Amino acid sequence: MKAAPFAYCRPDTVDEAVDVLAGGDAKVLAGGQSLVPVLAMRLGRPGTLVDITRLPGLDSLVIEDGQLHVGAAVRQRTVERSDVARAVPLIGRAMPFVGHRELRSRGTVCGSLAHADPAAELPAVAACLGASVTVRGARGERVVPAREFVTGAMTTAVGADELVTGVRFPVARAGEGFGFAEIARRHGDYALAGVAVRVRGDEAVLAAFGVSDRPVVRELTLDPDPTEAGLRPATDALAAEVVDTDGDAHGSRGYRARLLGVLAAREIVRAHREAQA
Repeated sequence: MKAAPFAYCRPDTVDEAVDVLAGGDAKVLAGGQSLVPVLAMRLGRPGTLVDITRLPGLDSLVIEDGQLHVGAAVRQRTVERSDVARAVPLIGRAMPFVGHRELRSRGTVCGSLAHADPAAELPAVAACLGASVTVRGARGERVVPAREFVTGAMTTAVGADELVTGVRFPVARAGEGFGFAEIARRHGDYALAGVAVRVRGDEAVLAAFGVSDRPVVRELTLDPDPTEAGLRPATDALAAEVVDTDGDAHGSRGYRARLLGVLAAREIVRAHREAQA
């Protein structure tokens, strides 16, 4: 199948892009790794594609005020290889699991957030770290906390006349540890269950993905020397609470809950050891 006919626009400024979006029936094109298959299967038929890949300022990858700023045109592969991005270790842990290398060479970080697939890794990382997404529209610019950004499966807080211009991740601080893991049938497939973890002192923040229609964030208070066996009752109870998918041919709800309980306990212990070190 081929995409339905559409107009193509490559604006010179963000304001021009916003003006086109305000006209209605338009979609933003950055990496295209999610949008193009949707167009090809005719699951979406926008009248206009707004190409933002060359807009000035959207290729920024810098640390400012203790935050890693990733512009909307920055490729996932660029972040994966960047020395600057190592200031946010959890991104580095998650990035190899994002699709395949060929997809990461074109796909963007902000594009993954905007697509809001329930099994996507980067929205969960952003939610775990308390990142913030910058959105620009005809009414001006606003900042949306990552934990409020995804509102449902493939649905975000971005309006039809708005554009994501960047995301800011807090850089790691001394005494923090991180963990990331997922289970998929094959590497690069959608995750059946996954976790992103940050530990600071006796507090753990966990973002689960692949088990609900959006990343689910929970906080746990840890014992001084947590173990996987000791954590399993808490993580199993957490999994039973947050896993609300009906299941499919790849895994039932109960199977996903068991995966999540095991992964959560393992990665919390790993992150805690890293934080202590």
